[in-house]
Amino acid sequence: MKKTKLELTWPGKEERPRLEPRILLEHPERGHHAATKGEGDLFDNMLIKGDNLLALKALEQEYAGKVKCVYIDPPFNTGAAFEHYDDGIEHSLWLSLMRERLEILRRLLSPQGFICVHIDDSEGHYLKVLLDEVFGRKNYLTTLYIQVRYPQKTLKQDMDFHKEVEMVHVYRKEYGAEPRLNEIGWTDEKYCFYVHENDEPETIELGGKRVDVFRDGQFNLVKGEPSSDGLKEIWATGTILDGNSSGRFFRDYLTGRSERDGLGSLYKVYGIGDDHLDYRYFTGPKRATATKGKYFQGIPVSKSVDPSATQKTPIENFYDLAGSFGNCRHEGGVEFRSGKKPEKLLHIILKHFSEPGDLVLDSFAGSGTTGAVAHKMRRRWITVEIGDHADTHVAKRIAGIVDGNDDTGVTGDVGWKGGGGFRYYTIAPSLLEQDRFGNWVIAPEYNGPMLAEAMCKHLGFTYDPAQDDAEWWRHGRSSETDFLYVTTQALTQDALRLLSQEVGSERSLLICARAFSGNLDAFENLTCRKIPSSILTKCEWGRDDYSLNVAALPDREEPATDALDAGPLFAGEPSND
Repeated sequence: MKKTKLELTWPGKEERPRLEPRILLEHPERGHHAATKGEGDLFDNMLIKGDNLLALKALEQEYAGKVKCVYIDPPFNTGAAFEHYDDGIEHSLWLSLMRERLEILRRLLSPQGFICVHIDDSEGHYLKVLLDEVFGRKNYLTTLYIQVRYPQKTLKQDMDFHKEVEMVHVYRKEYGAEPRLNEIGWTDEKYCFYVHENDEPETIELGGKRVDVFRDGQFNLVKGEPSSDGLKEIWATGTILDGNSSGRFFRDYLTGRSERDGLGSLYKVYGIGDDHLDYRYFTGPKRATATKGKYFQGIPVSKSVDPSATQKTPIENFYDLAGSFGNCRHEGGVEFRSGKKPEKLLHIILKHFSEPGDLVLDSFAGSGTTGAVAHKMRRRWITVEIGDHADTHVAKRIAGIVDGNDDTGVTGDVGWKGGGGFRYYTIAPSLLEQDRFGNWVIAPEYNGPMLAEAMCKHLGFTYDPAQDDAEWWRHGRSSETDFLYVTTQALTQDALRLLSQEVGSERSLLICARAFSGNLDAFENLTCRKIPSSILTKCEWGRDDYSLNVAALPDREEPATDALDAGPLFAGEPSND
């Protein structure tokens, strides 16, 4: 029988874009840094302006396995951007483009990392199944439900159903990733019950333990002021019956004892519990029709030793942030009328799924809320925005945070005073373009260092140019002994011989050049490849927009197959062949 898997299918699912691994170009004049460096300040954060799918591909080689938390808020696919497409095409294109992003984001996550995807019910359930496929259903953790508006806040008068709630699907990268649970300070306010023994009990043995049995009237159970001698009341029911030693003792030895000992009896069981007492009190049901009981525990020894200890509690999965969503328009000093997320939401997410110093990524920056909150919470961050909002909103907003001029959002909650900075990048143009003769050539924007860095990305090398003349031929490395050299020259046999001698017999060098002459197999430590022909079929060239706005998508084109081995490198040069 053919093995199948549970998956979401859609038209065009098997068609995959062949993404070009672009390089990133830094623009120092557009970055922003604090004048002085304080303790814990982070300066190497990244704001990237450009298509986010190309940006993710550009980041993949250097940042794979390094991101702790991804938060994305993709377009909800409500249909507004798809008016010229039928329903099936609309959903198919949205799913295809989301799938490509999710797969790269998964590779960017560290083994301990998490992804949080914000969505509404337009595509939320399809997205959940897609996330199951990309991350594995076993790695699904929860869905956070976020109330984003009050019932009285009407979006459109002609709507039959009022959209009040959005959702955030949360997945881990793999087993072992643990979110940060809530922590609450310890208090003795619940330790307020006291037992007064009025008569001699009957002593028996249950489960190998001494048990004193007090019948109704032989004791008093009173509630008073909390103190170190007080007891905490806990119902012995539900998961408690399996979850700890007291629950299991009640389940195994005290259930049904009321038929023998009478209703309302008290049991003093010795040698059980983790408090400072050597015993624990249990009570049976008080009515014939009841089955539940209680036990009373003293203050745990750990709390007695360290009163400042905290208690971990589960993360909630519903948050009423309607007020925050309604009042976040001017947060960060930038107005964003539709879709802006409040800083309080990102504070919740980053608090539970990252720690100070961790790397946070948002590839749908919008108004820059994720980068803003990450910066204030002292996380490192990378954020991507394709439009002018990268300048008018994200850069402006975070520059104000760096300078300590933003008192909105969570600034007060986290004690932010300013500091740190960010670097500003754009995505380089496509490495190859066609000249007027139809030949594929290196784009004129590429100088020597840019070309070397781009070839490193295409061939899986780390860009690592030599810092001195001793290894002038080293542009990249893939190991301690394997290197890459890129040149636009045509190399002769003598040039190859010189390179072979420089590299030495213990190392190897991959050479990318316009053309070669002579016997290319004469040197065991050299491998020669022509550019651009050696990379021409690796990806699709010249496509700068993979956005989720379907109207912006170009028609599909067949990959180029008419490349010549030693074609011209730069625009305007006619082919030699």
